[in-house]
Amino acid sequence: MVNKFNIAAENKSGPMEFGSLRWLSRPSSTGAKQLTAMDVTIKPGKGHSFHKHPDQEEVIFIVAGNVEQWIEREKRILGPGDSAFIPAGLVHASFTHGQVDARMVVTFGPCVGEGFETVEVAGEAPWKGLRT
Repeated sequence: MVNKFNIAAENKSGPMEFGSLRWLSRPSSTGAKQLTAMDVTIKPGKGHSFHKHPDQEEVIFIVAGNVEQWIEREKRILGPGDSAFIPAGLVHASFTHGQVDARMVVTFGPCVGEGFETVEVAGEAPWKGLRT
């Protein structure tokens, strides 16, 4: 079934290791082909460590809290209203910065599979020692 409206009360967040994720748009829910979007919450002290999306661009928009955002070896602290663009294939990571939840809207394009594809690289050099 294709939905044009996404009502928060009808689309609950699902738990993730780092916090929670709520799909805003993906092929199975909206029929999207070019955009995948999600509402992500990262709990204090958590994050999505170094990874990449080989065939997708990504935009991260910070709604609340602060995020330690990495793109390759460059780190910035982003706050509400800030965003980051990540070209396809670039390694990146997002972690909370501070003691409150960080909330962001994340958009990928084009859709891959059920929305996005992630290749984890956190255990590989140079990424495994970058945050120490």
